[in-house]
Amino acid sequence: MENYLEINKNSWNAKVEPHLKSDFYFVDEFLKGRNSLNSIELDLLGDISGKTILHLQCHFGQDSISLSRLGAKVTGIDLSDKAIEAAKDLAQQCGTDTEFICSDVYHLPVVLDQKFDIVFTSYGTIGWLPDLDQWAKVINHFLKPDGKFVMAEFHPVVWMFDDDFKEVTYNYFNEKPIVETYEGTYADQSAAIVQEYVMWNHSLSDVLQSLIANKILLQDFREFDWSPYPCFKHVDEFEKGKWRIPQFGNKIPLVYALSAQKKSS
Repeated sequence: MENYLEINKNSWNAKVEPHLKSDFYFVDEFLKGRNSLNSIELDLLGDISGKTILHLQCHFGQDSISLSRLGAKVTGIDLSDKAIEAAKDLAQQCGTDTEFICSDVYHLPVVLDQKFDIVFTSYGTIGWLPDLDQWAKVINHFLKPDGKFVMAEFHPVVWMFDDDFKEVTYNYFNEKPIVETYEGTYADQSAAIVQEYVMWNHSLSDVLQSLIANKILLQDFREFDWSPYPCFKHVDEFEKGKWRIPQFGNKIPLVYALSAQKKSS
């Protein structure tokens, strides 16, 4: 769809205000120093003090600012101008030097001239992108030689089901764009917004092959039978900060994470 960027930008712009007010994003606690990152990605990132990090699809910047608080020099990018505006304000309130740029992922090499030690992306990001080969080319472009790519994402198995997880509705593979209208938002199901959006499902092989084809070689790959976020309908918190879909229990993966390294030559 040629106009998917416009549709999705409008959708994410509509989310910003209700997200800032939601318990899901705990902004008041965040301003007081709470870190928004999870053990899944922190384990793969390791010690990032003094590292330069490019954070793709950062929303309004909580994770970017959290990375800054851990000692990294961080640049966050997002498609939504309202999200970037909120991110800049949040960084100012938090007293970090986190930088933010409004851009879609594919256009970023045109507007940003820098190389990074680490490129990072997490949770609900690649589904907004139609072409993962182009995505991986952007990651390669911004990584320094031997630079590291770290990613945490919802497992493609999850996206096969309808919202109530009662039946398989969608193709595991990237068959075609998924164009739908959604009431509310994952952070606040009762939010008074109705949004059209365009998404794509991406299999694990699509993700891994796109990275390998662009000389970003897998170092670590992990799957998890829980989500660090209650962003799906009808989830149960079985341990503090860990949610599952009750009818599935621990039988399906909800999240995967990986780290990979750019070949130096």
